[in-house]
Amino acid sequence: MFTVRVLPLVLVSMLAACGRQESVPPAVQSVSASQTPATEASEPGTPAVVPYANMPKIAPIGVRIDKHLDVPESARGPAIDPAKGYRLQDLGDGLYMVTEGAYQSMFLVYDKGVVVVDAPPTYAAKLPAAIAEVTKNPITHVVYSHSHKDHIGGMPTLGGKPIIIAQEETLRLLKRDNDPDRPLPTVTFKDAYTLNVGGKKLELSYHGNGHEPGNIFISAPKQKVLMVVDVVFPGWMPWRRFAVAQDVFGSIAQVDKIGSMEWDTFVGGHVTRTGTHADVAVQAEFYRDLKAAAGKALSTTKPGEGVNPQDLNNPWAVFDDYIDRVVVQCVDTLTPKWQSRLGGYDVYIWDQCYSMEQALRID
Repeated sequence: MFTVRVLPLVLVSMLAACGRQESVPPAVQSVSASQTPATEASEPGTPAVVPYANMPKIAPIGVRIDKHLDVPESARGPAIDPAKGYRLQDLGDGLYMVTEGAYQSMFLVYDKGVVVVDAPPTYAAKLPAAIAEVTKNPITHVVYSHSHKDHIGGMPTLGGKPIIIAQEETLRLLKRDNDPDRPLPTVTFKDAYTLNVGGKKLELSYHGNGHEPGNIFISAPKQKVLMVVDVVFPGWMPWRRFAVAQDVFGSIAQVDKIGSMEWDTFVGGHVTRTGTHADVAVQAEFYRDLKAAAGKALSTTKPGEGVNPQDLNNPWAVFDDYIDRVVVQCVDTLTPKWQSRLGGYDVYIWDQCYSMEQALRID
């Protein structure tokens, strides 16, 4: 049986369109307008008997899905050794990327130590073993890409007392959070900071709020590697709501900034593989299409059209119905082109359309 979380107005039954009606209780099954008498109505507060027009086959938020779209080969990365639980990728001249298939971090080996960039709690306990594959040097420095716990919350498992480097906004947020799993930075900077250790270099720079305040660019110029976390997702649909970006258009601008910089290998902090300039161009193209689709839907959808007259005195209901129909059109517009190009397209396309229409209306 399907588990359905009913959200206001958007969760009309679309199970018939998804070909899964046989698993759904009769009370939430969809039927077409031609099958339903005009006088038939749903119970108040329940999904409508007749769905929105042109409801996409991509299931909306809150509807359990039997099988998601297959991940395209272009999104896949090398396999993870299950015995180790991580994959180590040599990026050149002492720089390595580590991933367990969903999160990514880096470390840089120099003559007297190791610099770690991020410690995701999903595999931070295994980072010492990954480092030990290439050096016996101790961890002397840790760079925080930003303040979010899913990227740096494994810091205590690294041991020792390394120097912790972060942008000053990250320090502010971590002081507020007071989380023992995220020790406070000991070195901070405002716009730029160059870490020189044993002839190896990392250039750290801040380009404003996008994903969140303090999220930095980490460049290894000799290795031609750029790491920016939670902004570009090579081969994949970005995490929901532009990876919960605080500033949607700021995050989009940073995608363009990343594409304009000189590097050969991109590390995004997530997904199964590193990225290329072509990957960044694809995400920029998707964002342009998303903005255009949401913008057109906003301008061509009429508020209140089709709303039950008894609900016209409920401004929340009228406006939510308008936004839901905008998002239905947005998803419909994007799906033919993008559903086979991005891994996890069907998982987060509804989130992206909702976020974009909101950004266009109020930002």
